[in-house]
Amino acid sequence: MPVTELLKRNALEHGDEVALVELNPTLEEDSRKYSFKEFDLVQQTKQHSHYRRQITWGVFEEKANRVANMLLDLGIKKGDKVAILMFNCLEWLPIYFGILKTGAIAVPFNFRYTANEISYCANLAEVSVLIFGPEFVDRLKTNADEITRGRLLIYVGGGQRPDFAENYWSLVADYSSKDPGIELKEDDLAAIYFSSGTTGFPKAILHPHRSLTQAAEMEAVHHETTKDDCFLCIPPLYHTGAKFHWMGSLWTCSKAVLLKGTKPDMILRAVSDEGCTIVWLLVPWAQDILDAFDNGEVKMEDYDLSKWRLMHIGAQPVPPSLIRHWKDYFPEHQYDTNYGLSESTGPGCVHLGLENTHKVGAIGVPGYRWECKIIDEEGNTVPQGEVGELCVKGPGVMLEYFHNPEATAQTLHDGWLYTGDMARQDEDGFYFLVDRKKDLIVSGGENIYPVEIENFLQEYPKIKDVAVIGLPDKRLGEITGAIVQIEPGSGCTEEEIELFCQQLPRYKRPKKIILADVPRNATGKIEKPALRKKYGADRLVEKENMS
Repeated sequence: MPVTELLKRNALEHGDEVALVELNPTLEEDSRKYSFKEFDLVQQTKQHSHYRRQITWGVFEEKANRVANMLLDLGIKKGDKVAILMFNCLEWLPIYFGILKTGAIAVPFNFRYTANEISYCANLAEVSVLIFGPEFVDRLKTNADEITRGRLLIYVGGGQRPDFAENYWSLVADYSSKDPGIELKEDDLAAIYFSSGTTGFPKAILHPHRSLTQAAEMEAVHHETTKDDCFLCIPPLYHTGAKFHWMGSLWTCSKAVLLKGTKPDMILRAVSDEGCTIVWLLVPWAQDILDAFDNGEVKMEDYDLSKWRLMHIGAQPVPPSLIRHWKDYFPEHQYDTNYGLSESTGPGCVHLGLENTHKVGAIGVPGYRWECKIIDEEGNTVPQGEVGELCVKGPGVMLEYFHNPEATAQTLHDGWLYTGDMARQDEDGFYFLVDRKKDLIVSGGENIYPVEIENFLQEYPKIKDVAVIGLPDKRLGEITGAIVQIEPGSGCTEEEIELFCQQLPRYKRPKKIILADVPRNATGKIEKPALRKKYGADRLVEKENMS
């Protein structure tokens, strides 16, 4: 079924119940940017230094219908592409579903895109309309002539409307809140998501409605979500991880909270005030919460966390030491790790499972309605226990990289998605992520997997975060470099870390320790291309100049 049917069902059966809550701890900072004088009821109060707004399932459906009818009147038709460039807010998901209701393809943009990347992605995806928030006005002004050529821009915000865009509130207010009645099927095209662009500009990933509906059902199955649950969503909605974890709430008609803030007190306060039961965290946020408990910055007794039953993490490898520490504070919590790619409709094609905390460190077993295998360079399945490339197959695999048949042919083979991730399977059938294929370090003929070293270093209590990369070396080809972010005030030294690494086999010990911050993107992944550029290329030039 098309994913829009789930929203329609929720509005019909539970129209008066709360669907979405937006909590904004930034107060006046954002309230100056947005206009909340809408055409329907949105409750807004101030609680615990949060601005709070909410909509019911009925209002959610009505908002989406107004957006759909507006876009249809503007000439949008089935198969057209409409982009969203906005921070998380109460309008984001109704706009997304409004686009889908027209039969058009929703195209979420990464809010970190530069002006050039916005133009590139808009052109690649053949976007007809771009709906954007006030934070992006300056970036769009930079490329206004290019970005507005052949497309309509719609501004969702308060204050002065930029002259190159139409005003969302003025446009949408007079349109009908009735469903536009566009017939949709599960095989109709639904969304384009973009790859992270670690090897250049992003690739456009095309999914049908079937992928989205699969993600919604799978999330509910994996996390045993019921109508009584409340999901706290913190990561950006443009990302498949956040969107499709939220879709478990859509499947079960349960409340979700959009939190605009990542500080420990903000997260714990949201869980406490809203009675959140399921929280998806990125590794840095989970670590920050633990650090805040450890140093007394926040205290458990200041919050009502009694309803919180599940903490799960995805988007990057999870250090087992973090989960062991988490269990010190939350011994009764269920825990899950989710693995996935935008090409597999986000997280869940492999997942640990709520009952498998004893296997922390693994990414898990094949997810609901998914298959997995590990292959060698020739495409043959490797023996159990050996490292190879992880491949996944299931109803959430992308259709193609839009307008990129070469990349599509390299990634899709007989229904299997070649992930580019190196993994192994243990004797119990659990998959362990070893590293990205492109991140493999080959030093003097030895294969070194950075994640193994990162997990080891995370065990050292004075280390907050770590990234391991290959640094150029004329003799060995590459040497192992560890960029280490130490706990503030710990006084940790390079010599301490080198001594700790004596426990590793000699060939795995980092040959260079660099004390510096570890950059992560909006979804928590380490920005290794930036680190390679900063340290790898610089060191190669330095060595060449010295020789």
